[in-house]
Amino acid sequence: MAKAEDLVRETVKRIVPYSPGKSSAEVMQELGIEEVIKLASNENPLGPSPLAVRAMQQAASGANIYPDPQCVELTEALADMLEVPPETIVVGRGSDEVIHMLGLAFVGEGERIVYADPPFALYPYTARLMAAEEAAVPHRDCRHDLDAMAEAVDERTKLLFISNPYNPFGSILTADELGAFMDRIPDTCIVVFDEAYFEYVDDPAYPDTLEYVRDGTRCAVLRTFSKAHALAGLRIGYGIAPEDISAALKQVREPFNVGAVAQAAALASLHDPDQVPRSVANNRAGREYLQQQFEELGLEFVPTQANFVFVNVRMDSVECFDALMRRGVTVRTGEIFGLPTWIRVTIGTPEQNRTFIAALGEVLAERR
Repeated sequence: MAKAEDLVRETVKRIVPYSPGKSSAEVMQELGIEEVIKLASNENPLGPSPLAVRAMQQAASGANIYPDPQCVELTEALADMLEVPPETIVVGRGSDEVIHMLGLAFVGEGERIVYADPPFALYPYTARLMAAEEAAVPHRDCRHDLDAMAEAVDERTKLLFISNPYNPFGSILTADELGAFMDRIPDTCIVVFDEAYFEYVDDPAYPDTLEYVRDGTRCAVLRTFSKAHALAGLRIGYGIAPEDISAALKQVREPFNVGAVAQAAALASLHDPDQVPRSVANNRAGREYLQQQFEELGLEFVPTQANFVFVNVRMDSVECFDALMRRGVTVRTGEIFGLPTWIRVTIGTPEQNRTFIAALGEVLAERR
């Protein structure tokens, strides 16, 4: 009898399953501690809007009915907020699913996907799923190397991903930098602006990439309700693209792909005028605090525009992770990004940030 592994497509064998790290429950059980502060997954520590919670509760009573497959109410609300036609918007199970749709709709076997290295995990995943060629362009000083990325584009390149702010570093590309870059990209390649953290950016040089959509440029803008809207557990995000591109995405979108509870929560969150501002304000204060503390500790870090900070702890990041975990704090290790002495820490509440800094100070003191 043939083994299942012998039947799997060769390109799928190259996919490395995503590793989310240990959950708080696993850590508490393993170490016998009562509380764990999770600062590993760039989640919003403040939680969702009370309006969204109420909407979830109400929508749950209708869970026996399939959700709106077109996400009409949410799409119209987004279109009104973003000042784009509703036809340009496609809603997915997180922006991750929109990335998946882009691969299904536009990338054929042997074609090419370009992205910065280290990448968000879904970029190489999509390339391998579609049996495409990967062009992973090394970062330059924790930023996208736009010159090298433009040079990596050839006639077979279908997608090019720009993560802005760039996870795991938190750096951004400016409007001027992107303008010059876009002039070099042929219209046979779709430039995908992954803006999962855009709400947190306060640098005035940050680009308005929706102008490219409005102009009909071959591009897609990806955004999510997982971060500033604090709905990561519901898996809902969206893409905005010129209508011919969004139409192709809708052709490959699964029926009823986004649940009714998620749609209701996202719509309610959009209507809460306080949700994003309170998240942004907490993040800005936390960012300033953490970066100041890192300076006082003499630690190198990447100035961030996102809801996380990438910092060089000058020790093995896995050892640092283990030591922090024993103190009830989890972070993301840097070796998965090719930087083994760095960690990525999510910006939490003021109390969580202070607890992390105290724990990190103890860990570093033990190393002296």
